[in-house]
Amino acid sequence: MKTIVIIGGSSGIGEAIVQETIATHHIINISRTEPALKHPNLSHITCDVLNDALPEIETIDTLIYCPGSINLKPINSLTETDFESDFKINVLGAVKVIKQYLKVLKKSENASILLFSSVATVLGMPYHASIAASKGAVEGLTKSLAAELAPTIRVNAIAPTITETPLASKILRNDTVKDALNKKHPLKKYLDAKDVALLAQYLISENAGAITGQIHKIDAGLVSITS
Repeated sequence: MKTIVIIGGSSGIGEAIVQETIATHHIINISRTEPALKHPNLSHITCDVLNDALPEIETIDTLIYCPGSINLKPINSLTETDFESDFKINVLGAVKVIKQYLKVLKKSENASILLFSSVATVLGMPYHASIAASKGAVEGLTKSLAAELAPTIRVNAIAPTITETPLASKILRNDTVKDALNKKHPLKKYLDAKDVALLAQYLISENAGAITGQIHKIDAGLVSITS
């Protein structure tokens, strides 16, 4: 049974990934909050990855970094601290985790790293300056590490459109907003966390053994199709 270490698997997309992979993997969740899900294959380590020392782990086949931010403000309202905070959550946290577990990952015969970006790096969107800047850095990190770590470790990222998660609850605040966002996407839907989790499940599997250095948009057609 392969081992997944997931940072932020207690809610949102991370929780959905845990639910989709728990039956066939040993999962170690690292987050500040313990997952509500209980399963023999799931263990939890309470840790604030940005501020605490990371735990030692002996075996890892896949490393998934889920923490992110949705800090939507006009540029005049964004402070340098906003940019620094988003960069720390989205980029420096991922770097810290990868550096901590790289030696262990290299021991796996099918090692992979999965990060998360956003469609906002491709599609210019108002009020997304800070998040688009940090997620753009995630994409650069993904491609650079994929080149550096090949052929031992595959590195990919997923770039979702708006997804129904606790993090997005302030945006998806009522049915009127949800209906408008559905209509904005050519497939007439925004994403459920399970949509993203199923793509993640594939990318970390041996079936995706020839895929690395890619940013996988899952956007209900928002970027590439005019509805």
